[in-house]
Amino acid sequence: MKNETKKRIAILGSTGSIGTQTLEVISGQPEHFEVEVLTANANASLLIDQAIRYRPNTVVIGEPTLWNQVSEALEPLDIKVFAGYDAIAQVATMDTIDMVVTALVGYSGLKPTIEAVKAGKTIGLANKETLVVAGELITTLARQSGVNIFPIDSEHSAIFQCLQGEWHNPVEKIYLTASGGPFRGRTKSELANVTREQALKHPNWAMGAKITIDSATLMNKGLEMIEAKWLFQLQPDQIDVIVHPQSIIHSIVQFEDGSMKAQMGLPDMKLPIQFAMGYPNRLRSTFPRFDFLKYPQLTFEAPDTETFGSLNLAISAMKKGGNMPCLMNAANEIAVQAFLENKITFNGIPDLIGNTMERAPFIQQPSLEDYMDSDREARKIAREAI
Repeated sequence: MKNETKKRIAILGSTGSIGTQTLEVISGQPEHFEVEVLTANANASLLIDQAIRYRPNTVVIGEPTLWNQVSEALEPLDIKVFAGYDAIAQVATMDTIDMVVTALVGYSGLKPTIEAVKAGKTIGLANKETLVVAGELITTLARQSGVNIFPIDSEHSAIFQCLQGEWHNPVEKIYLTASGGPFRGRTKSELANVTREQALKHPNWAMGAKITIDSATLMNKGLEMIEAKWLFQLQPDQIDVIVHPQSIIHSIVQFEDGSMKAQMGLPDMKLPIQFAMGYPNRLRSTFPRFDFLKYPQLTFEAPDTETFGSLNLAISAMKKGGNMPCLMNAANEIAVQAFLENKITFNGIPDLIGNTMERAPFIQQPSLEDYMDSDREARKIAREAI
């Protein structure tokens, strides 16, 4: 029988980078957490291995053709197996779940997050695109449902940690730090012929392919600005980006008296994952500790928005609001995939996004249906332009 005092976790996207690291956190804190649900898109073999090790109540494989493979492998263990993308959203509402960690990549995280929020589940949000696409809708729904959304992104976790004990003090500004990615200091002409292999080599973080390319274009920082706007109810002019190549300071909050708080630590996603899952408690960990003497210099510089045009596109989408961030996000997902498939150049990514944002219909106050239509339309426009 399962221990009712443990927090029961559903991991949506358990086979990706955040999902596997969430399972590592659970392995290190067996007295605090247990796995209730695991879902994956199409990595059936890893999902099976995870289910055998962690013994969840339920697993879902998004790709329906893989259901037989997963079901047969797990049948002796009495683990329920479902298939299809609708099932991922449905299992997020199960009564036996205490917290849903949304580690799905891109737009696919939107529907399951909405369903989990409606069901009153605490959310550990690693899927930034959910708030980029429909931030107003999600945050309003969370307030209505009395649901907490705890950020797992390292930068937003840093802001959240800096705000502990400060809820009564207005924020003047926040600074999201960026490593600058693998191409920091390069000119636009130098980036004309970079390969997918070069773009996938991040200097500090180990992440999935999509977020690594977003980091190389600086779009990741733009998405994070929009996410921060909704998570912390800020105006666009209160959110700034600073390049910090060492990735030790994860973000900074500046208060109205001029005082600043920064959250620091080694670049390890397990720390923000554990903070979100264990909140409000800081759980003892064996994670590596930061040594000041190994980092005698922490440096900062302005982002190069001329070379990395994606960041400017995201800032303009954030300021315009409505469905513009949704259109931008959809175009970016298509552009990144096209680059990974060697169909467009690295510099072609912001060109494709900008073109789509200009051509797709703008809606000032979109409904959920409008967001879904906007996503489809932007993808169609972007695909046709490749």
